Amino acid sequence: MTKDNQPTYYIHSKQSVFSLNLKEVWDYRDLLLMLVKKDFITFYKQTVLGPLWFIVQPLLTTVIYIILFGNIAKLSTDGVPQVLFYLSGITVWNYFSESLTKTSSVFTTNAGMFGKVYFPRLIMPLSIVASSLMKFAVQFGIFAVVLLYFVIFTDEVHPNIWMLFTPVLILLMAMFALGMGMIFSSLTTKYKDLTFLLTFGIQLFMYITPVVYPISALPEKFRFLVYMNPLSSIFECFRYAFLGSGSFDLMSILWSSIFITFILVIGTVIFNKVEKSFMDTV
Repeated sequence: MTKDNQPTYYIHSKQSVFSLNLKEVWDYRDLLLMLVKKDFITFYKQTVLGPLWFIVQPLLTTVIYIILFGNIAKLSTDGVPQVLFYLSGITVWNYFSESLTKTSSVFTTNAGMFGKVYFPRLIMPLSIVASSLMKFAVQFGIFAVVLLYFVIFTDEVHPNIWMLFTPVLILLMAMFALGMGMIFSSLTTKYKDLTFLLTFGIQLFMYITPVVYPISALPEKFRFLVYMNPLSSIFECFRYAFLGSGSFDLMSILWSSIFITFILVIGTVIFNKVEKSFMDTV
């Protein structure tokens, strides 16, 4: 207090670099919902098919994969119908890759907004992960319809109790995309060419993730390399749960969980450090 009993205010950051500051994020939940809605509407409002691209894109990609990897390359699908095998991989991969790609440009894309008004910066990457989840829900619905057809009219797939584990798999993918996205978003404020590296890296990363092939199709001596990829056990568990095929175990899921949590912590630290001064470099 000053001599005339008027309060003195000090404005400074008390936020730890390890803090996700979730209480403040919750206070701004209306902004989070508004950003999710905005991202959904603005991305498709000038397209001919609009939200139908959510449906058309995975179906077209599935057809292409069936032709290229199924009929030409003759890659194994572990005895699962090709349409289900590729559609399952595409559905899961699209969620991760879109969340990571969009999150990785949070600082550069929203520099104008960040420079004018305060809100928890974590709101932006969280809104991206949430809006991508809406797209995932639509594409998962397509996968579920195709799966239901094969369950009713054939005996080629065998869904099981592990389907209940799906929310955990989605959470792990969201955490991984969020952590990696925050790392790249923070680094690209200073090193702009990392954007091009990320674009190439995501394309390459898909081929060391069992999206278009099962791990069982790989030579035994190379399988451990694919299992080092934290997404591999997630994809294998997803396919095992819904299709009854796949080679996963709880230890590989545990490894993925530990690694992804580590990446999220590192991403949070870097993001919290960069957000305080990124306007000087972006």
